[in-house]
Amino acid sequence: MADELPLLLASEPLTLLGSRALYWPARQALLIADLHLGKADVFRRSGIALPGGGTRGDLQRLQSLLDAHTSRELWILGDILHGPVHRAAWYQQWLAWRERNATLDVHVLRGNHDRQLPHAQLQVQIHDEVRLPPFLLRHEPMPDAALHVIAGHLHPQIALPPLRRRFPAFWLRERTMILPAFSTFTAGIVPAPAHGERMIACVEGGLVELPVR
Repeated sequence: MADELPLLLASEPLTLLGSRALYWPARQALLIADLHLGKADVFRRSGIALPGGGTRGDLQRLQSLLDAHTSRELWILGDILHGPVHRAAWYQQWLAWRERNATLDVHVLRGNHDRQLPHAQLQVQIHDEVRLPPFLLRHEPMPDAALHVIAGHLHPQIALPPLRRRFPAFWLRERTMILPAFSTFTAGIVPAPAHGERMIACVEGGLVELPVR
């Protein structure tokens, strides 16, 4: 089981990463979706028992990816936030991570959970959507007439019955790629791929592709 998979998308070489990310070598850019900073804290305040370290663990995984892949840019395709920002423990963890990566250009596409983003002072560049031909980066996977869309939002997963678990997955559709949620504590949908679509699961840092219909 490989932890990286080369992919030609819209004639552009990319690399799928088993740690739920996409690498674009030509731009030296790392792309992730649905980071949901602080989501575990919100659940715990609601009385839902979850182990600690959700945001810390996600940032450690992100740092490992940046250390392994030369990156000038990080693109977060929506829903960087999940819950209150200031005075939250995860916020200090984010600022420490941002200081460590001060020269990294961090871009965030505004998602449906990002209402507080303009006031969050996360030291990022905020966009609604961005055209980087041959791709259009946005949060919700709506198709585009001219460019290949790369998006998040849906949190696609694959159910592997022998393991009795669901795993986050890349969903490659016609002119659209939907990234898995990067956040550890995030549920999602198990789509029924249409003819010709590809589903590639992220399993313990490796990649497992389902047979194409």
